[in-house]
Amino acid sequence: MSAETVLAEARAGLRRVAPEDLAGLTDVLLVDIRPHHNRLAEGEIPGSVPVERIVLEWRLDPTGEHRIPGFGAETTVVVLCNEGYASSLAARDLQRVGLPNATDLVGGFRAYAEAGLPIRAGATPPVV
Repeated sequence: MSAETVLAEARAGLRRVAPEDLAGLTDVLLVDIRPHHNRLAEGEIPGSVPVERIVLEWRLDPTGEHRIPGFGAETTVVVLCNEGYASSLAARDLQRVGLPNATDLVGGFRAYAEAGLPIRAGATPPVV
């Protein structure tokens, strides 16, 4: 199976969010899985929570003892990466650990920035 097939299968189970629709969501947790150097160079979306991809499932398992606070199993979790590829796979994995409303941002951070939407400078320390 090719990477393109894996990506298509992951996206088939997502209700992806366009950058311009992000502000209209309620009960949402926006998770930024981009590496620190990308967030430092390009900035972050205000209100986003950076989580290292390597610990994503552990920090967002709604019943896990290592989860971050502030969300529940029914929360819409929107994952973003640089361009919307890795985030689709991550959102699929979050659905598998009990977040049925997990999805991702179409085009990732770069599409959001290109749309002229608000960005904060710098890089917040990630949840590890």
